[in-house]
Amino acid sequence: MTLLFGFSPFILFALLSRLSADLALWLAFAASFVVTIRDFVESPSLRLLDGVSLALFGLLALIRGFFLPELSLAVVRTVVDGVLCLAIFVSIFRGKPFSLQYASRVSHLHPHWPLQAFLRVNQLISLVWGLGFAAMTLADGAVAFLSLPFYVGIGTSVVALAASITFTFLYPTLAAEQLPR
Repeated sequence: MTLLFGFSPFILFALLSRLSADLALWLAFAASFVVTIRDFVESPSLRLLDGVSLALFGLLALIRGFFLPELSLAVVRTVVDGVLCLAIFVSIFRGKPFSLQYASRVSHLHPHWPLQAFLRVNQLISLVWGLGFAAMTLADGAVAFLSLPFYVGIGTSVVALAASITFTFLYPTLAAEQLPR
C-alpha cells in the first residue's frame, strides 16, 4: 500500500490534469513534497520515486508556469510518463527495483520471505509498473505528436494503472502461496 502512496502525486496529476494542467502540476508538486518530507522524517533517506516526483513536478510546474505556458497537456503528460518510466527501468537495470524501497520481507502470508523470492517479486512488480508507464508514454506521445484523440492517452492510462495496481496487490499473495512452508 505504501507503494501506491508513493504514486499519489502522479495519480493526483492524472486526475486533475484535464481540469487544469497548471493546477495539476502544482498540486502534484505539493503532494510530492508532502510524501517526500513524511518519508524523510521517518527515515533519513530519499526513495527513488519520491525524489523523481518532487524534481519532475517541481520543474514542470516552473517551466510551464513561467517559461513555456503554451506547452500542451499531451506533451506534459508524455514527459511525466516518460521520466517515471525511465526512472523505473533504471532502477530495474541497476538491480535495485524501485518497489524494494516500499516492500517488507515480513508478511502475514509468509513470516519471512527468502531473499531471492522477495527480489523476484519486486523485480516483476517494478517491471509491470515500468511497462505500464511505457505504454502511457507511447499513447500520450501519439496524442501529442501524431494528433490522435486525447481519449487514447486517457484510456491507455486507465488500463495501465489499473493493471499495475491490480498486479501489485495480487502477485505477492500468489507468490507467497508458492513458497514452501
